[in-house]
Amino acid sequence: MNNKTNWIQSGFRILLGALMTLAGIGHLTFQRDEFQAQVPRWLPSDPAFMDFVVLSSGVVEIAFGLSMIFLVKHKIKVGIALAIFYILIFPGNISQYTNGIDAFGLDTDQKRLIRLFFQPVLILWALWSTGAMKYLTTKNNTQ
Repeated sequence: MNNKTNWIQSGFRILLGALMTLAGIGHLTFQRDEFQAQVPRWLPSDPAFMDFVVLSSGVVEIAFGLSMIFLVKHKIKVGIALAIFYILIFPGNISQYTNGIDAFGLDTDQKRLIRLFFQPVLILWALWSTGAMKYLTTKNNTQ
């Protein structure tokens, strides 16, 4: 696996890692209620379960954040895993939109809809900043 990325990619990888770590800390502390708004409504609505989902996803986000920053030798794998994570949590954003749930300043349907378009940006950011996008496209072209 070619691990080469330029300094711009590395900077954006570290920034994304820091933002993920902060978001994870938010799940565990100061934004805990806000993140409950993104737990999909098709999951059990028991408050203890919803809190478990928020807390466990916060731990996962902290792990991803720190991995993005410190696991440089495995950054391609981490980038792919983070992109998959972003795909897996997208139903929570869709649920917030379809159920009209206010959180994080997303207090209109228009704002919640616009937020949906940022998830692909995060996916691409994770793949590009870690060199995973180049790895995946090169891998597919050589087969």
